[in-house]
Amino acid sequence: MAGREPTPFGLQLPGYPWDSMAPFQEIAARHPDGVVDLSIGTPVDPTPALIQEALGAAADAHGYPTTHGTLALRQAVSAWFARRRGVPGLDPQDILPTVGSKELVAWLPLLLGLGEGDVVVRPAIAYPTYDIGAHLAGATPVASDSLAELPQDIRDRVRLVWINSPGNPTGEVLDADQLRSIVDDARALGAVVASDECYGELGWGRWDAAESGSAVPSILDPRVCGDSHELLLAVYSLSKQSNLAGYRAAFTAGDPALVASLVNSRKHAGMIVPYPVQEAMRVALGDDAHVEEQKDRYRRRRARLLPALRGAGFTVHGSDAGLYLWATSGKPTWETIEWLAGLGILVGPGSFYGDAGEGFVRFALTGADERIEAAVARLAGASP
Repeated sequence: MAGREPTPFGLQLPGYPWDSMAPFQEIAARHPDGVVDLSIGTPVDPTPALIQEALGAAADAHGYPTTHGTLALRQAVSAWFARRRGVPGLDPQDILPTVGSKELVAWLPLLLGLGEGDVVVRPAIAYPTYDIGAHLAGATPVASDSLAELPQDIRDRVRLVWINSPGNPTGEVLDADQLRSIVDDARALGAVVASDECYGELGWGRWDAAESGSAVPSILDPRVCGDSHELLLAVYSLSKQSNLAGYRAAFTAGDPALVASLVNSRKHAGMIVPYPVQEAMRVALGDDAHVEEQKDRYRRRRARLLPALRGAGFTVHGSDAGLYLWATSGKPTWETIEWLAGLGILVGPGSFYGDAGEGFVRFALTGADERIEAAVARLAGASP
């Protein structure tokens, strides 16, 4: 019809931040020895053979899988929580597999029924998808590391609180007392606490059992939540510890009522983990040896990269766990990004993770050994 304005379509979301790295990818690609990509943090090591075999053995998946996941998978998750995360007696009914953890992070506010006027709190320096999830639901994201410091009018509207420990990108770990304080404050507001714990097996130093440290605590640990998982959800991914990023293999667990509601909503929406992936997850969760082997790889890479960064004039903050070194050269983020790109090294801009990340960059440990050595050599004698 003449003169009629076209109807706008599409969600009005911010542009995907990593697209802005294209010019620096071009600079890094000119290096004669090739790019060292330590930016996004995608696993580069092989998926363990026993997991590949489990996937193949389940390939005759002619029927629809269950949204709630097989009982065998949920029992494996429960046993893993008891064995590796200090969470005994988790009812398999209160566990749900998800299509990777990012989709749950993005859709959780909507699936919880949040909307206009509701507030989603996330850490001051945080993975951008926490904010995207709030926007998808029409809720308001607020960056804060303390509920107590929020103005009362904001506190009154808090419906969901995200915890990320070990944190991405900072690698900071919240101990049991710190987690319990957040849980107590959120419960007093009637808010759900969702804890993104996908780096929980990758603690270093005081958080590394191989170095006489303690395991990173889960939000479902009795020291944190007492004898109840009410209003709590733990979110976990096998992408990093088992090199399953391409499988989209993750799960959430916790409050029985919340999990039951998520199962029902996801049944309606068809949000289902394929059966072969469920079987691969089941096998992966039952084998600790490959997890330790992969952690050893990252431990060696970290031991090589950390002193190289310090020698090049970087100061490393946090980085007590996870796959990243959170560092600053004392200069603006994008100036550092450009300087590193000139060395053929790509890293993550700290400004992607909130205003408090300005001045920082994130180095991933997910380069192959040869690429990590290349980065170490290029940083030697260099300074931003």
